[in-house]
Amino acid sequence: MQPLADIIRPKTLNDFIGQPELVGQNGPIRKMIESGNIFSHIYWGPPASGKTTLAKIISNSVDCEFIQLSAVTDGKADLMKVITAAKENNLFQKTTILFIDEIHRWNKAQQDALLPFVEDGTIILIGATTENPSFTVNNALLSRSRVFVLSEPTVGDTLEAINRAIKKIKIKIPKKNREYIASLSGGDIRFAINTVEILSNLADFSIDSINKAAQKSINYDKDGEQHYNMISAVHKSLRSSNATAGVYWITRMLNGGEDPLYIVRRLIRFSSEDIGNANPNALLLANQVYDAVSKVGMPEAEIFLVQLAEFLANSPKNNSAYMAQKMAHLDIKKHGNLPVPLHFRNAPTKLMKDLDYGKGYEYDHNLIDKKSSQSCLPIELEGSDYFPKKE
Repeated sequence: MQPLADIIRPKTLNDFIGQPELVGQNGPIRKMIESGNIFSHIYWGPPASGKTTLAKIISNSVDCEFIQLSAVTDGKADLMKVITAAKENNLFQKTTILFIDEIHRWNKAQQDALLPFVEDGTIILIGATTENPSFTVNNALLSRSRVFVLSEPTVGDTLEAINRAIKKIKIKIPKKNREYIASLSGGDIRFAINTVEILSNLADFSIDSINKAAQKSINYDKDGEQHYNMISAVHKSLRSSNATAGVYWITRMLNGGEDPLYIVRRLIRFSSEDIGNANPNALLLANQVYDAVSKVGMPEAEIFLVQLAEFLANSPKNNSAYMAQKMAHLDIKKHGNLPVPLHFRNAPTKLMKDLDYGKGYEYDHNLIDKKSSQSCLPIELEGSDYFPKKE
């Protein structure tokens, strides 16, 4: 039986829901389709944001051979069959469009095999990915394609799709319950429509039934961009001394199944990078929390992370250690392996003493104020200060 989401899938741009900046009156995808000048491109966006739908709309809009592969199930051998067919099409002046769903799942060798045929125009490539193509698509292939970034559908977009679905299958769901489904779906239109389809079979459209039908999991990919975006949000929220935001993003990650020890490791880093000696206890507490999480585990360990986040957010901030580290690396990169000053070198042998190793060294403890004025850096870096005093 054909799924409801597939039955009501838009077949033209006028029926497409959302992404107005791409498919609106002056949108680049609309202009591309209306001109008939289809070029290789990649759709990057969250699940159910319209990537496959746009590809199929193109197949309905232009006179071409449209072939779809899935990077999950199809490999290089399947690609070569497509290329053979495309070359035959070219003999009859017929364009071949190859749509590869989840293109990020193809390895480098598979993507390399595709490259020359995109380059010479044998095929027009349309790729779809939920992962950042900067990291998952070969640079050479990426440079020959345009990337269209699809945003997560809004609650309004999802509600519009729900209204179409219930009209198609002729059921009635109260407005507030439709809005609840849309909100619960978190921008996943396919999920919303599937929920409506399940409810139609149950013939019960109450909130309780919606919750049972939904069983919605948090949209979070531990190995994808969500992972990096959210840990970045944690770090920057705490840097802004916003404990509430820090706790929110940490909880989002934990609800998505993130390893709590990964989060603590990042908070240990934060303790030095953003707090440092403004509050040395931050690093001590972060290490204690790591130990506690290791011993106790989830879900009990969640409270340790919340406590630590609050402490870090409310601590005074100082990034002097982080900046000093960066400046030291820059000096090393600029000057290379500068020699240690002679007076700082130990001289355990007569030869080394004869070469003036250790000559002129001042032992600071022998001085009245315990602080010498001797040079401690190579001559080229004399006067450098990685910890300048702030006015």
